[in-house]
Amino acid sequence: MMKKKYLAVSLLSLALLTLSGCQAVENWFKNAQEDWLGLEMTVRTYDENSQLIDRMSGKSLSISRNKEFDSVDAEGNSKEDSSVLKVTLGKYEIDHVGSSLIAEEKGLTDVFAQYQKNVDREENSSSVPVLNRMVSKLKNEFTGKEKVILIRSQNGTPLATYAGNRVSLNKSDAPKTSELLIDGKRLIIYRCDYTIYDRELLE
Repeated sequence: MMKKKYLAVSLLSLALLTLSGCQAVENWFKNAQEDWLGLEMTVRTYDENSQLIDRMSGKSLSISRNKEFDSVDAEGNSKEDSSVLKVTLGKYEIDHVGSSLIAEEKGLTDVFAQYQKNVDREENSSSVPVLNRMVSKLKNEFTGKEKVILIRSQNGTPLATYAGNRVSLNKSDAPKTSELLIDGKRLIIYRCDYTIYDRELLE
């Protein structure tokens, strides 16, 4: 009997290890973790010129659609179309709508922020695309990376950039919101423009 239990546990563990490389399975586990435990994340909001409005961090943070603002059809069924985000930070709740928002799980790095700190003003001429400048300036940050995500504000101003070996784009239940999984870490983008590049295109 005990041998059968050990065999079952071993097979289950092996199956989970095999599936752990699958982005869909990894995304499912990440969603479950966010719903039940929360994620250690930093949330930043920006105006249309990519200027920081506010910033908050927490060890148990989750973001979802605020269903109270869903409209209903003639039969009274929810259209699931609320654009209001419900941000839960520990025991606190924040409702957010309108301005661009980026939520990054601990472990992700916004390489655009590093680029802005390190770039020389003379190098920042508009004749060279900003992403190519970043790749040149922060070459080590991109080494071995498979995808690069360039995020822009609602008027097209560069806002943030992330890179990863394993990147997947996933559906969110909130309108105007995208969820990405970057090397096992969650990134949430709300009301932003973005482009996901193969890294080799930028070299």
